[in-house]
Amino acid sequence: RPTDGTGGVMGSAVPRSASSLLLLLLLLRVEQLRGAELTFELPDNAKQCFHEEVDQGVKFSLDYQVITGGHYDVDCYVEDPLGNIIYRETKKQYDSFTHRAEVKGVYQFCFSNEFSTFSHKTVYFDFQVGDEPPILPEMGNRVTALTQMESACVTIHEALKTVIDSQTHYRLREAQDRARAEDLNSRVSYWSIGETIALFVVSFSQVLLLKSFFTEKRPVSRAVHS
Repeated sequence: RPTDGTGGVMGSAVPRSASSLLLLLLLLRVEQLRGAELTFELPDNAKQCFHEEVDQGVKFSLDYQVITGGHYDVDCYVEDPLGNIIYRETKKQYDSFTHRAEVKGVYQFCFSNEFSTFSHKTVYFDFQVGDEPPILPEMGNRVTALTQMESACVTIHEALKTVIDSQTHYRLREAQDRARAEDLNSRVSYWSIGETIALFVVSFSQVLLLKSFFTEKRPVSRAVHS
């Protein structure tokens, strides 16, 4: 075993440090995906389009959901650089679409609320371009089994992806429920104000009616001049 300068035997601190560093680098490895995640307002009788350049053979995916407004529905379509519609859905609350680009160019995906005359919508979408790279180098070309550390890294990576998807889902549900609660609160407030006004009007009318019952009507005397 190697010894230090004083003749003592060196421990296994260096291999453990290297293993810990390898684990940290694998866990902190940044995914090389391109895309956008956005929440935007879509007025009534309006259409909003977004554009993204995609190379041939590259996979892209689109996830969207209507958070607030109307019946929580929206029209959506995806158009390739040649003008062909590769995806179209009408009045959908949420949906997912995955496609591998057959031609290189700018792909367009649009959200339309033109069928609505007064409902304002809030739409969330997540657009991702590219395949997710393997978490471990040359993982796809390996013929040997993964080590215990590498298997743990892959498991943790998949668990983190599940956590991120769950957090996004719960954020959207929270925003949707909050919008519904605020809308219900507004309706209850307006109804309460209307009932209060009606109560005052009825009360005032009853007071006037009762007062008219007890008001003494005196006959009018006229002087007769001879």
